[in-house]
Amino acid sequence: MNSVLTDWRHRPTHSRVWALAAPMILSNISVPLVALVDSMVIGHLPHAHQLGAVAVGASLYTFLAWAMGFLRMGSTGFAAQAAGRNDGAALRQILLQGLLLALGLAMLLGTVGIPLSHLALEWMQPSPELNQLTRDFFHTRLFGLPAALASYALVGWFLGTQNARAPLAILLSTNLVNIALNLWFVLGLDWGVVGSARASVIAEWAGALLGLALTQKALRAYPGHIAWAALKMWESWRPLLAVNRDIFIRSLALQSVFFMITVQGARLGDATVAANALLLNGLLLTAHALDGLAHAVEALCGHAIGAHDRQALRRSWVVACGWSLIASVGFALLFTFAGHLFIAMQTDIPSVRETADMYLPYLAVLPLIAVWSYLLDGLFIGATRAREMRNGMLLTVLLVLPFAWALQSLGNHGLWITFLLFMALRSLTLWAIAWRLNRQNQWLG
Repeated sequence: MNSVLTDWRHRPTHSRVWALAAPMILSNISVPLVALVDSMVIGHLPHAHQLGAVAVGASLYTFLAWAMGFLRMGSTGFAAQAAGRNDGAALRQILLQGLLLALGLAMLLGTVGIPLSHLALEWMQPSPELNQLTRDFFHTRLFGLPAALASYALVGWFLGTQNARAPLAILLSTNLVNIALNLWFVLGLDWGVVGSARASVIAEWAGALLGLALTQKALRAYPGHIAWAALKMWESWRPLLAVNRDIFIRSLALQSVFFMITVQGARLGDATVAANALLLNGLLLTAHALDGLAHAVEALCGHAIGAHDRQALRRSWVVACGWSLIASVGFALLFTFAGHLFIAMQTDIPSVRETADMYLPYLAVLPLIAVWSYLLDGLFIGATRAREMRNGMLLTVLLVLPFAWALQSLGNHGLWITFLLFMALRSLTLWAIAWRLNRQNQWLG
């Protein structure tokens, strides 16, 4: 206990954590703000199926895009360790490999995305109006996929170099452009649901192009040259692909859980799927804010591991945990006492408001349960321990499946109870794996 207090009182570590976390919190919060603006703009159109179409269409797109989240997470861990070694050549190789992977995966997902979305919608069995608007929204969003995946790789790489300002510029520019165009296209030009999708596509390309421009300045801090011959060799790709494979499997399992919430909600009616989308916007707001601290863990712990500095690793972890706990309590209080205002801000459709208000207590509890999984993810990403992350997620999904089946009769209450249990088990399994690695002295190995 004394060592924990000593680590917490180390002021330089607080400064280093917040130097990374503060810009990332600002930029991360802009991501759910876009979803909030989408909901606010579309939610004030006259029909629930319009808001439902954005919720379902965005869920389909997010399932594809966020399953590729390994492009950011894999880049962060390797870039952080290369920066810890002051290896400029490795940093250039990681950047180029990430961008090449993003381009190839975007082409693949663009090819399979449309038929997969048709299958998903047949499975959901939505109303005819919701079905058609969802297809229009999703097909338009696919044009932004290459830029979105490139931005993942760029943000991860910048974080690994402990440069939080560039991700801030990328994400803020993307999301501010998205917000402005959403208001213009939907309300000004009356393009409706498709206008919201077009705004997102343009914004994603704007952010990716800005990120590419910013890499030039960042690389000057780490002299070196790209080993072009190494890029043609399988051995130079093996470590990154192995980590990305494991993070992909983990992300796919995680996104499947979020996608199932949308699927089950759609089966319970247009008002329920729309209400769940509004509540999940609250979770997104919380997760992206707390992820700012998790990103600091990724960069600082990865750098400490690259430099083999055990004390810096422990201090970074303790300080980030303390601030994350404080922030999660704040979000829990916010949703407890102002949750109704949060819902009312997003829509004026009575049936959606009433449904969302009924399930607000689940949203209020979520931050306190979910915060630990975000932090532990950051630790594992910084250490490039993707296999352990994958195993923890798969074990969590297997453990929660019997509960999901047993709670189906409770309708949407059962769905939210299952989700809370999933987040709790996710934290516990990662903690158990982290404890084992610490006992075996493997974090710096």
